[in-house]
Amino acid sequence: MPELHLERARTALLIMDYQVSIVEGYSGDAPVLDVAERVLAAARSHDGGPLVIYVVVGFRPGFPEVSANNQGFSAARSSGRFAAGNPGTAIHDRVAPRPADVVVTKHRVGAFQGTDLDMILRANRIETLVLLGIATSGVVLSTLRYAADADYRIVVVRDGCADRDPEVHRVLMEKVFPRQSQVVDADEFILALG
Repeated sequence: MPELHLERARTALLIMDYQVSIVEGYSGDAPVLDVAERVLAAARSHDGGPLVIYVVVGFRPGFPEVSANNQGFSAARSSGRFAAGNPGTAIHDRVAPRPADVVVTKHRVGAFQGTDLDMILRANRIETLVLLGIATSGVVLSTLRYAADADYRIVVVRDGCADRDPEVHRVLMEKVFPRQSQVVDADEFILALG
């Protein structure tokens, strides 16, 4: 695998679905929070980037964004799980955003569909996306596929992602993601920041 090189001013770190109920439901005792804390600390220690962007799932009262045809999010509507104000929708306090960070709210699995993420990235002249997310087979996969089609350079931080199924996580990281991204561990990313 080639060594990772980053131009910090043209890089965005996407912390995706690190919300209380998702962290608790998907990662269990996986060290993703430890990894995300380390990655964020390293990113924030450099002036001039990378841009830190949080992507969260959430819905307005009454869930007007959810179609009855959408099997996954219809269940969320029934349970009220991602309703505005629900404590489970908050970003986990161990990786909480700072005032200069951007928070993008999504209403689908991927980070791009129906959000202003692409506009924010292009306005900031971002070319490289570094992805951390829960779940690997959900937000990470969907975001990676869209970003690749939109011609972004993509880096996935393997140990900053988690999935309920370890085998699915492994197959995505080893066989699927390398076709469209560079898959690295947190230490490799931190080293590449300089």
